[in-house]
Amino acid sequence: MGLFDFIGPASGLLFTLENIIWINLGVFIGCVFAAIPGLSVILCIILFLPFTYQMTAIPGMMFLLGIYCAGGYGGSVSAILINTPGTPHAAATMLDGYPLNQKGRTKAALKIALYASTFGGIFSALMLLFLAPQVAKVAAMLGTAEYFLVCMFGLTIIAGISGDSLSKGVMAACLGLLVSCIGADPMTSRARLTFGVERLYLGLDLAICLIGLFALVQVMTKAERKEDRLILDTSKIGDGLDITKEEKKRMLRPMLVSSIIGTIIGIIPGTGASMASWFSYDRARSMSKHPEEFGKGSVEGIAAAESANNAVTGATLIPLLTLGIPGDGCVAIMLSALMINGLNPGLSLFTEQGDIMYAIMLGLILVNAFMFVQGKFLTNLFAKVVSVPQEILTPIIVMFCFAGAFSVNKSYFDVLVALVFCAVAWLLRKIDFPAVPILLGLVLGKMAETNFRRALMVSRGSYSIFVSSPFCIAFLALTALVIGSVAFNKMKARKKKNG
Repeated sequence: MGLFDFIGPASGLLFTLENIIWINLGVFIGCVFAAIPGLSVILCIILFLPFTYQMTAIPGMMFLLGIYCAGGYGGSVSAILINTPGTPHAAATMLDGYPLNQKGRTKAALKIALYASTFGGIFSALMLLFLAPQVAKVAAMLGTAEYFLVCMFGLTIIAGISGDSLSKGVMAACLGLLVSCIGADPMTSRARLTFGVERLYLGLDLAICLIGLFALVQVMTKAERKEDRLILDTSKIGDGLDITKEEKKRMLRPMLVSSIIGTIIGIIPGTGASMASWFSYDRARSMSKHPEEFGKGSVEGIAAAESANNAVTGATLIPLLTLGIPGDGCVAIMLSALMINGLNPGLSLFTEQGDIMYAIMLGLILVNAFMFVQGKFLTNLFAKVVSVPQEILTPIIVMFCFAGAFSVNKSYFDVLVALVFCAVAWLLRKIDFPAVPILLGLVLGKMAETNFRRALMVSRGSYSIFVSSPFCIAFLALTALVIGSVAFNKMKARKKKNG
């Protein structure tokens, strides 16, 4: 069955009042969180992940995708208004967004960011719709050995780019793999690393671990900084010159080129929106007829950065849905949401549950459409959120963390587990260990272990199975190439710093 065979059934599943409500709620929450400097999109997704456990696959994914996509746009609001990016990938937007705001063109700057974000998001959603089924056909040719190497490849990339030290990134990924082993052995059902605690036999729930690893520790870090209260005047947001026809024409080329760049970068696991936005910004400046305007309020600069970082969103779902490799931390969490509903990545996802899968992919287009509508009418509200004082935000987030941890299994033990992970994450942050590789280790651990052991069972203990096919050799070569390039770049950067 092809794409158009699934469109009808998928549309019927997607266009329901429940899905529309959850999409809009996710978009609103994502915009609000991303607009506040210091609060990340991944924090937002972690906080609200437990709520999706009670939903079916489509509403749950629509809610999370709403947060994910809107987070790409929301970070630009604070970048433009107060010269502080709400999310790391909005840093490139800040270079021209804030200067344009200072020129009295706040309305134009926010509109350019919204239009470019929507364009990039819809472009990548269409690429997901047409490319994912084709990649899934290739994924169907992979066996257990290949899937193990795919997991290792994904872990290597994330570990390599998630900190200043390659060794620390690899160790963090190994720590995540170790924690994923807690509980019953997937092959023999024997208890492992439970230390006599019966509650650990079922393993640790990903949402509870992430609340401690990311949410609670981020609140602690934010509280340590003791930031001054920001009072922002939002009365002039609707004032100033709007985007001119000439500026709209100048936006088109960088938006298209940056959307292509963002989609390509998003497909590669471990690259992310920050790399896409900076690369596209630099490319737009080299292609522009007015390079002197960049850094001083360039329309093209804002358009390039925003379309690129939003084009990543749909592209990161391609390796996730086809191979089970999360493109970044946010979609790694979505992988767990999929698997809870019995949706395992691969070709079977598109053949046996194609109507659900295509409903989710079509829903990504709908998410970007509603993001545009909310951005059009609620920008003033998102801007006011930027100045919410820390003493109000902190207790609210902490309450959400504890409520989320408790709600998963209705157990105070889970709250204690979240606190333990928070303490561990805080100590790791003090010694500059990245948290994202731990997340990937937790998500990919069971998949990697199961495929590794099955491959050895098939080969009767022979490790030659891991070099027995062209796919295996290709993934081994890619893994070696990534490790080599990361190590070389780190060494080069260290020499430059010392010399």
